[in-house]
Amino acid sequence: MKITDSLTLDASGLTLTRDGYLVGDARVSRAGNVQQYLGSELGLTGDDANKMFGVYRDPDVVFDEASMLSLAGRPVTRGHPKDMVTAENWKDLAKGQVGGVIRRDGEHVVAPMAIMDHEAVKEVEAGARGLSAGYTVEVIRDEGTAPDGTHYQFRQAGALRFNHVAYLPGNNPRAGNTRIGDGAMQWGAAPIPTTDKETVTMSDALRTVVVDGLSVQTTDQGAQAIDKLQKAIADAAKKASETETAHTAALAAKDADLAKKDEEIGTLKADLKKAQDAAPKPADIDKLVADRAMLVTTVKAIDAKIEVAGKTDADLRKAAVAAKLGDEMVKDASEAEIAGMFKALAKDVKAADPFAAAVKDGIQSTGDADKAVTDAYAAMVKDMQSAHQPAKAN
Repeated sequence: MKITDSLTLDASGLTLTRDGYLVGDARVSRAGNVQQYLGSELGLTGDDANKMFGVYRDPDVVFDEASMLSLAGRPVTRGHPKDMVTAENWKDLAKGQVGGVIRRDGEHVVAPMAIMDHEAVKEVEAGARGLSAGYTVEVIRDEGTAPDGTHYQFRQAGALRFNHVAYLPGNNPRAGNTRIGDGAMQWGAAPIPTTDKETVTMSDALRTVVVDGLSVQTTDQGAQAIDKLQKAIADAAKKASETETAHTAALAAKDADLAKKDEEIGTLKADLKKAQDAAPKPADIDKLVADRAMLVTTVKAIDAKIEVAGKTDADLRKAAVAAKLGDEMVKDASEAEIAGMFKALAKDVKAADPFAAAVKDGIQSTGDADKAVTDAYAAMVKDMQSAHQPAKAN
């Protein structure tokens, strides 16, 4: 598998020779640590292609004599080339060379390096000091924990063979702040994959996530933060929807209650109209008054002692029949029978005109006489209205 890693030079810095070459020592490889790789760089596909995996640098592989010797004489390139450096393209790609004295320094593999191309020397002197090594090595799945406590899912195995060492014009070694001649000791978190581009930047290790329909590139940590934020937004939207649903239900219940009250009001209006239609008209009341006056006059003519106040027409007819014919005649008789008997008695009774009776001694010119007539007639009307008062509508 083709792999690229970040590296740096020792703190001794760089030296410009009289020939114009830029030379210094570089820490090319490190053992016993875990390097982070994209799944796609390890040949994984599907969902795993965009995930990060830890790969353990086995000291037995890194410090293998043949692995270390493979670094001697390797070309220094300007960024990672499209293809591996070979004799066919070396003339076009090489900007310098790694020396032949390869040694182990603690947990690192150290080698001298020279930048020999004039333009490359000026570029590195100006600050383009990020480095990355390209090599091939077998990677196998083997979960474990490195001595520093870092968990890994894969491990380097078999022969490690260096191909080239690249300085990065963009000065953006994805693995961290590894620069030529600054004495940085750490390699950083991730390798730099070889692509069709001349140089590789941080964007090559980013994950693509979709935010509101837009594709956004970010790190694993950024993707986690975005996922968390999107979940919070979704939860808030769900809560708002539930609140809106409850509010809608409450409004519907209120509308139903108002509709019920409107129905009750409509019923009451209809009942009132029926009661108004059923109430006696002025002409009906006048007839009732006249009929009542005639009945009272006839009853009094039959028996003057009969009390008429507060009694119904039927009560008066029954009282008159009983007074004239005896209680036995009305004891078991129906109202219709009593009405027939009263009608027969009324034929033989000369009923007095109530108004004539009131003024039989002549109409006096005094106000008291007028008042007496008026009060008598009013009392009679009131008594008849009370007897024929219609039942109130419920």
